Amino acid sequence: MRTVADDLLAHAARHPGRVALSTPDGEVTYARLAARVEELTRVLRARGARPETVCAVAVEPGADAVAAVAAVLRSGAAFLSLDPGQPRERLAAFTRGADARLLLTTGALADRLALGLPTVRLDGPPPPAPATAPPPVEPRSLAYVTHTSGSTGEPSAVLIEHAALDLYLRDTARAFGLDPGTVALQTAPPGYDASIRDTFAPLLAGGRVVIVERARLLRPEEFARTVREHRVTALLSTTPSFLTHLAGHPGLADPLAGVTLVASSGESLRPFLAAGGRRLAPGRLVNQYGPTECTMTTTRHDVPADPDTSADPVGTPRTGTLVRVLDAALDPVPDGTVGEVYLGGAGVARGYGGRPSRTAARFVPDPWGPPGARLYRTGDLGHWGPDGLRYVGRTDRQVKIRGYRVDPAEIEGALLTHPAVTGAAVVPGTDDQGRTYLLAHVTGGLDGVSDGALRTHLARSLPPHLMPRTFRRHTALPVNRAGKTDRRGLLAGRPS
Repeated sequence: MRTVADDLLAHAARHPGRVALSTPDGEVTYARLAARVEELTRVLRARGARPETVCAVAVEPGADAVAAVAAVLRSGAAFLSLDPGQPRERLAAFTRGADARLLLTTGALADRLALGLPTVRLDGPPPPAPATAPPPVEPRSLAYVTHTSGSTGEPSAVLIEHAALDLYLRDTARAFGLDPGTVALQTAPPGYDASIRDTFAPLLAGGRVVIVERARLLRPEEFARTVREHRVTALLSTTPSFLTHLAGHPGLADPLAGVTLVASSGESLRPFLAAGGRRLAPGRLVNQYGPTECTMTTTRHDVPADPDTSADPVGTPRTGTLVRVLDAALDPVPDGTVGEVYLGGAGVARGYGGRPSRTAARFVPDPWGPPGARLYRTGDLGHWGPDGLRYVGRTDRQVKIRGYRVDPAEIEGALLTHPAVTGAAVVPGTDDQGRTYLLAHVTGGLDGVSDGALRTHLARSLPPHLMPRTFRRHTALPVNRAGKTDRRGLLAGRPS
């Protein structure tokens, strides 16, 4: 089968001088990038990279990080992208969980990480390698391994095959209208599957990917300057938390100037929209939904210019995928009735590496599909509406307050409509009598705003059972490495 690496080489043959990457070290043309991919493919083949061989890639963001992943794909093997900034012990656990056989990195990182794997040093002289082209890639062979946490927080290796990845990238490029004029800013950190979309969907379309130091992405002023300087047109992997953070800096004049596409994922977009955030992204705003276990994205929803914030639509299934909303007996629920969301089709992963019991619990036979069809049980709640699937919340995030089912996202959205509140995260707490209550963590210029004033504001739109008992003020809400609000940390009482 054809891979994104083959398309990259084809772009280089037709337009060798076109810029593929803008990096801190300068611009990289398609011809230069393709030559590096071919060189690394030969090296990998000589080092034994074959179908089902997992190659860990631990490289700082830049041209070699892109070329290394593309070379792994072209060789028919599978990549495990690692963030070199994470603790060595965690990276070692990832490589063990993925059963990695090779490490692609630089000399300095290899010595520091000491992961105990045969190593290809990208900054060293390439060893002699045969010039034979790799054989065709098998669609059902492994393409990449990424990690996700379960309810215990212990990472599990998720196994995605070549056919699933290739279909996803091609459908993303088509659905977003990416083309050679696209300039996409890489915002997702290495080690997260969203970085695959950030990088390879634009390159598949012949566009340009902008890679900058991560510190520039985390400071709103530097982020806006980067967008302007590079004339960025597309953001493919933003989170609602980051968009809210950006919107909380009113001194920034049009921080997304020139950006015609913003694709958001990872969290509910509803609180951001309820706070009037749609005006931050006046172009096309797409709400993406889908877990790591289903190749990043299963549904998409184009957010209208004047969104209805009474619901959280996540849209319709992308090509080759399907969504079922089922009850406890795995029967479909009527439209408008809340059930658990199950996902099927081409994006469903093989399962969790080395975790057969967890795989069996989350990847289940599709009782409504053809023989052999499987569904991924998301743990999300949703229902069908006029605009497709509507997200309601997590089965493990919903709480009961005095017999009422409560979705914290609804309260967060209401808090964000207060003019002084720039960020909000609502989590459950338990008092000394075992009763569940709501705790609201908020950011913004709240020095002169009392808890009573916040409650008065919420009472305009929320019933009493949705009223937080306690408000805690923060300079900024804590975020995890994926850029999402760290609700696990807030529940544990870790400081921001």
